[in-house]
Amino acid sequence: MPFVPHTEEDIRAMLKSIGVESIDQLFDEIPPALRSRGLAQAPPAMTEMEIARLMRDRAEHDGIYLNFIGAGAYEHHIPAAVWQIATRGEFYSSYTPYQAEASQGTLQVLYEYQTMMASLLALEVTNASLYDGASALAEAVLMAVRAHGTAKRVLLPRTVHPTWRRVVKTIVRNQGIELIEVGYDARAGHTLPDALQAFKGQDIAALVIPQPNFFGVLEPVGELVDWAHANDMLAIAAVNPTALALLKPPGDWGATGADIAVGDGQPLGVPLASGGPYFGFMACRKALVRQMPGRLVGATRDVDGRPGYVLTLQAREQHIRRSKATSNICTNQGLMVTAATIYMALLGMGGLAGAARACHRNTLALLADMTGIEGVERVFGGPVFHEFALRLKTPVLPVLHALKAQGILGGFSLVHDYPELGQSILVCATETKTEGDLKHYAENMARIVGKRFRPAPCALKPEL
Repeated sequence: MPFVPHTEEDIRAMLKSIGVESIDQLFDEIPPALRSRGLAQAPPAMTEMEIARLMRDRAEHDGIYLNFIGAGAYEHHIPAAVWQIATRGEFYSSYTPYQAEASQGTLQVLYEYQTMMASLLALEVTNASLYDGASALAEAVLMAVRAHGTAKRVLLPRTVHPTWRRVVKTIVRNQGIELIEVGYDARAGHTLPDALQAFKGQDIAALVIPQPNFFGVLEPVGELVDWAHANDMLAIAAVNPTALALLKPPGDWGATGADIAVGDGQPLGVPLASGGPYFGFMACRKALVRQMPGRLVGATRDVDGRPGYVLTLQAREQHIRRSKATSNICTNQGLMVTAATIYMALLGMGGLAGAARACHRNTLALLADMTGIEGVERVFGGPVFHEFALRLKTPVLPVLHALKAQGILGGFSLVHDYPELGQSILVCATETKTEGDLKHYAENMARIVGKRFRPAPCALKPEL
């Protein structure tokens, strides 16, 4: 945001205008014992030039890396126009649009966002975003339990992002909701419909279906949705929005489609930035709209027939009794949604599909290169989008450290979250990678793994 300096003369003039003698007088209701005595640990003041130099030095210490880590946050090309527009003052500093008459621009952006997301997901209603993908999934679980009416159990496959599963557990555990773990096919890497037969006919509220799943593998979504509906469960889709430019959208899965769809909108024009801020999205069938948390923006006309935009169906704790609220944690990320709206408008479905195809093409090329290295093998045989798991015949962490020393972030270790997979990593390739990038990574992996596998020379046996 722009820096607006106030001189001592400016400050005196403002204080005089409001009838106080000092800034401290503005806060005289705060007891002296609670006031800060100054920032004793703060370093000496620096000039603008010195601060700029310091920040450049610190940024250089972070390094610039060739990134092959995905695992829920993805490096995509973001057209320069996206954030040039999103950081304009009217977008950058706007707050929740409670007053429609003063917030038509913000409301229209949110309405356009909802329209685009509804089209991408093939569902009837979307909200105006949530905090992030993990909390959006937790909200979907809560929503499904409310909508189902009787069951407080949800099937949550291990192919769902492990961090998302932990977040969901944290949010719903005190509401008496049981999350039942569902395993995966050790060969293909996706949830097996046959593995669900143990839960057939039980009183369960919903089945979560990721697409692609955490391993990058495509799930048999049609079969899973139909099985859930046949057993009186809601189907919750957890999806990657970029992949949906190529894959069948949740609203078209199976005979009748998923009931709720959630995900993280970070791939839609939001840069990687130390873990956020990102934003979560949620869509559902119209029949479930009154159970949907968050804000909904609607289009209407005023008394003179002019188009206008308003907030509607706000079943939040600010508007109704807490016990009746759909959620108390449905913080949205309006600035991120603004960027995503601009991103989708600039690319269109054709551009988004082109980016998705480039991701898939690079992934297949990198997969071929990596599996040609001795000591590296593919973990799962199922089809993938832009991530895949590799098993190394040497400890993962030293290999990743060695790659980092060469300026390469080689992947996400699966050792902690999936110890049954052995020394495995999750590798991602998006449209940002060139053929040279892929070859550079593969060559360094071959050299590093090769060093660790080069057999020692045979020693001569001593004569007896």
